[in-house]
Amino acid sequence: MSLPLPPRPAIYEILDDRFRTGKCTNGDQQLEKLYEGCRWAEGPVYLPAWRQLIWSDIPNDRMLRWDEQTGAVSLFRSPAGHSNGNTLDLQGRLISCEQGNRRVTRTEHDGSVTVLADRFEGKRLNSPNDSTVRSDGSIWFSDPDFGITSDYEGHRAEPEIGGCNVYRVDPATGEVRIVADGFGGPNGLVFSADESRLYVSDTRAGHIRVFDVREDGTTLSDGKVFTECRPEKGRFDNIRFDDGGRLWVAALGDGVHCYDPDGTLLGRIVMPETVSNIAFGGPKNNRLFITANTSLYSLVMAVTGVPRIRR
Repeated sequence: MSLPLPPRPAIYEILDDRFRTGKCTNGDQQLEKLYEGCRWAEGPVYLPAWRQLIWSDIPNDRMLRWDEQTGAVSLFRSPAGHSNGNTLDLQGRLISCEQGNRRVTRTEHDGSVTVLADRFEGKRLNSPNDSTVRSDGSIWFSDPDFGITSDYEGHRAEPEIGGCNVYRVDPATGEVRIVADGFGGPNGLVFSADESRLYVSDTRAGHIRVFDVREDGTTLSDGKVFTECRPEKGRFDNIRFDDGGRLWVAALGDGVHCYDPDGTLLGRIVMPETVSNIAFGGPKNNRLFITANTSLYSLVMAVTGVPRIRR
């Protein structure tokens, strides 16, 4: 006679019934651990053409690659400039924010690396953290000082710019321009599906700001607070949208949050480790990849990330 298995702990915490009715809890009921052995994992990005996920192990100064079809993990790049956030441009090329090298780079199809931004008005950037690509090909990135405050995730150095800002790289001229400032520590950033708004998490301030994108597509209105993290429950890191307009947030110390478009916290995914970053991927773009402490996790969901390429 076999003994009954102990119940699995619930991975979803429902705080608003819209979390349930929106089918946010209808996918996997158990996290899948894909890899462990990092020192601090961040920056997951899914490559549809290769069915692979690339992510960063910042203190170990390397980038790793997980193959969806075989489950094998291999080294993608080392040294990697203490890379943090990664994304893809409109041509499927890898865009990386290198904290240690204090620059934003693009990996070409032949494997060579092109520097897209490393200075503003002749001064070195702090330590680029995360980026997002607009349909006009422009690259928008956050530049906190996390990578220069110590040697753990970069190289200790004095800031040259004197502020932590969000920048835009012009796709035609390569001009680097400040589009938003006044942050304590800008981190994750993402456009709404129609690109009319830009959302930016401020880790040190404990909130997410939202900006209206002006008609020229290159400048922003004054931002306002979209939502604040739960008191004493963690800090916000990177952010991603699903195609229902809900904002999913990696909350350091508090799992993965899900917010309604009106800013209400609907629920969260409970995690066994401290979450750093999230990204949608998989053939249907409904697999949520989660980097947390030393590990990479995934969850196949009933919701889908926004389309990868918008034109």
